[in-house]
Amino acid sequence: MESLNPQVNKQMAKSTIHYGWIVIFMGLLTTIAAHGFGRMAYTIILPAMKDGLNFDYMQLGLLGTGNFIGYLTMAIIGGFLAARFGTRMVIALALVLMGITLILTGLANGFGFAFAMRLLTGLGNGASYVPAMALGSAWFAAKRRGFATGIVSAGIGTGTLISGLIVPPIIKAFGPEGWRFSWYVLGGAVLIISGIVFIFVRSRPDEKGLLQVGETASGSPSHHPPSAQKVSFLDLTKVYRIGSVWYLGLCYFFYGISYIIYMVFFAAYLVKEIGYTQAWAGGLWAMVGGLSILCGVIWGGISDRLGRSRGAALAYLALGLSYLIYALVKVKFGFYLSAVLFGLTAWSIPTIMAAAAGDFVGPRLAPAGLGFITLFFGIGQAIGPALGGYLADISGSFTLPFIVAGGLSLVGGCVSLGVKRPNTEMR
Repeated sequence: MESLNPQVNKQMAKSTIHYGWIVIFMGLLTTIAAHGFGRMAYTIILPAMKDGLNFDYMQLGLLGTGNFIGYLTMAIIGGFLAARFGTRMVIALALVLMGITLILTGLANGFGFAFAMRLLTGLGNGASYVPAMALGSAWFAAKRRGFATGIVSAGIGTGTLISGLIVPPIIKAFGPEGWRFSWYVLGGAVLIISGIVFIFVRSRPDEKGLLQVGETASGSPSHHPPSAQKVSFLDLTKVYRIGSVWYLGLCYFFYGISYIIYMVFFAAYLVKEIGYTQAWAGGLWAMVGGLSILCGVIWGGISDRLGRSRGAALAYLALGLSYLIYALVKVKFGFYLSAVLFGLTAWSIPTIMAAAAGDFVGPRLAPAGLGFITLFFGIGQAIGPALGGYLADISGSFTLPFIVAGGLSLVGGCVSLGVKRPNTEMR
């Protein structure tokens, strides 16, 4: 490793592209693979997979549950592992696990094997996504952290869009076995990405002989030295002893429980209750995916300027309005307006929470901090679909679930206003 010396720092300051931006691009590739290919593509492949394996809807739902259990487990543990052993190794191994299990999913001939593969894919998803989202905290000071993290989160929408473009033609080209070839292609792509990420990503700036980059009031680069000391398990216990981190988790909970109601019942509402075609609903959802590519960058930058508290509150307000408009303005204009609002705000809260975790626990423990608050998000995401389904059953309409989702989002915005500014030494 290059030594930390004034000459290296001087050269770095003059460099047109700081290596941190290369690392952030690797984070973008990771989220394309982890979320876009490993998680979101399942929705597109699901109908053909159902026909190919003669699964019922309950079995398909259980496959999704298995994937989520794996994701949530390693989202928590993976963050701690990344803080302890290094982001680079954890992300690379997690993506290899994902790539292999995606390919093996294409070989499934029964429910048990398919469930096991989706569970293992979920483990790789969580173990790669959380450390990738924490890269901005390791490489950038607080004034640029939200923007950098937003670039990483753009991979969610990008991966979803790519999956939507490549999977249907593959399924069409290979007929009844097309769903298998879809998993093969996606798994192969993830394995290629794992190699690229392993070559270029670095856990911390000191691994390249650099210092953390920030920005002065005049706009010129300034560098804040991170600690190269290895994180101990005693250090990791500090994360859950910080009251502000628990409060961030509470804020994150309201996102998990509200956004998932909108996502799960988005198409069913339009098709089953309003009467639009599946194609029209799919087109509207594709628009959401395309718009969501930009939302992390937009809201990460907003939180850099306004602060995480006010940035999150504004994001929750926009999300809440999108849910309420969807429920109450039952004409095409209302549905388009809701979709645009949600698309431009979809991944705002995860981006802001990832940056905030780094603000409160510091660059070294950022993956562990994000993993910890992801537990609260996961609890909310587990409750949301059951709550939304129950409300739809008792009311005979999806209107009530969306109204409740809007209310919960607005509560989340109010809670976000209580997030305190972190100590400057941790930022």
